[in-house]
Amino acid sequence: MATVDQQVIGVDLGGTAIKLGRFTRLGQCLADLTVPTPQPSTPEAVLAAMAEAIAALDPSRKTVAIGVGTPGPADAAGRIARVAINLAGWNDVPIADALEAATGRPVIVANDANCAGLGEAWLGAGRNYKDLIVLTLGTGVGGAIILDGKLFVGRQGTAGELGLITLNPEGPPCNSGNQGSLEQHCSVQAIQRETGLTPAVLFEQAKAGDGAAIAFWQTYGRWLGAGIASLVYVLTPEAVIIGGGISAAAELFLPTTLAELERRVLPSSREGMQVLVAKLGNQAGIVGAARLALQHYGAR
Repeated sequence: MATVDQQVIGVDLGGTAIKLGRFTRLGQCLADLTVPTPQPSTPEAVLAAMAEAIAALDPSRKTVAIGVGTPGPADAAGRIARVAINLAGWNDVPIADALEAATGRPVIVANDANCAGLGEAWLGAGRNYKDLIVLTLGTGVGGAIILDGKLFVGRQGTAGELGLITLNPEGPPCNSGNQGSLEQHCSVQAIQRETGLTPAVLFEQAKAGDGAAIAFWQTYGRWLGAGIASLVYVLTPEAVIIGGGISAAAELFLPTTLAELERRVLPSSREGMQVLVAKLGNQAGIVGAARLALQHYGAR
């Protein structure tokens, strides 16, 4: 039976750090912890470090379940990390089985971008909406689809790769095998390839009044708007949340993104839709992983 003080742990597994948080059912973070990801980051070493950190975060064993976000796709059942980017030797690693054996608590696994999206939907910019999409604009472009408050991952667990939709059939090749994907126009890597500069430098230049930098962000906003337009036609969300490091420059590109959406999307498909900047920053992953644990094993 669910109780108000029911607690879960959210884990965000990254290539350099493992972040953890212990949360109540209502979303209060009672404790958090960050530990380095073991190097080399073999599955055995990482799972041992995660189990040790979980024990340290919850010495009284008050938590009922654990959610884990991994840097790559999980299987549809939320048990296995199929691939993990920046982690050595990760291929079909049974994270849930291993952590359940080590901790004695049920575990659910999801892609880290999906967890970040679920976190924003629960406690962040999307908390007032049931149907939303979240785009994380960073080294790559990740995404999440939240329908009726729950993560949508499709029948094989790999749905919601929003950054891999095609924007330009003749565009730059993508690691996915696609060409001219949204990621190849709107990621940090794409910006550096196009300009030779980092988003932070371009942001500062534009704020200082540099015309070329201002024009760049306007072009960026149009590319992003074109990509979001396709997603809106398919999903008609109540809100689109923009997160990731590049979202710090939102004031420079969102006006053209919104104008592009107005131009490309029929009013009937975007009526009342909000475009918002994410609020949780680097905490979104652990918040969403905790929410995932609650949805699967906690309060109903």
